[in-house]
Amino acid sequence: MNLSDEQLLTDLSRVITLMRRSFDRAMTEQGASLAQTKLLTCIKARSGTARAADIAEIMSIAPRTVTEALDGLEREGLIQRTPDKADRRVKRLTLTPAGEAAVAVTEPLRRELSAKMLAALNPSDRAHFHAALQKLLEALADG
Repeated sequence: MNLSDEQLLTDLSRVITLMRRSFDRAMTEQGASLAQTKLLTCIKARSGTARAADIAEIMSIAPRTVTEALDGLEREGLIQRTPDKADRRVKRLTLTPAGEAAVAVTEPLRRELSAKMLAALNPSDRAHFHAALQKLLEALADG
C-alpha cells in the first residue's frame, strides 16, 4: 500500500481530533473537560507557585488564552488566584477543593481512556508508532 503524505497527515489529524472529542466528552461528564483537566493538573503540580505566565509557557499557549481559561476555572470555583506576597501584581494559582475533586476524577479517567485507545496497538505496533513519532518530533524540533 502506497500512502501519500496527504493521506498520512489527514489520518493523523483525524485520530487526534476524534481522540480529543472522545476524551473531552467523557471527561466533561465527570466534572472537567480535557482542556480544563490539563490546566488543573499543571496548576496542581506547581501548587502555590503557579502563575498564568508559567502555565502559558509550559503548555505553549498564548498568555491571553490561558487568562481566559483561568477566568472560567475561577468562575466555576475550581481555582483560586491569590496575590503573591513578594509582588502583589502577581497572582498565584491554587486548586480549590472542587478543583482537587475534579482532577481526582478526570485525570484517572484520562489515563484509562488513553490505555483503552492504545490497546488497539500490539507491542510491535507501539514500538513502530513511537519510533515514527520520535522522528517527526525531531524533524519539527530542527525546523
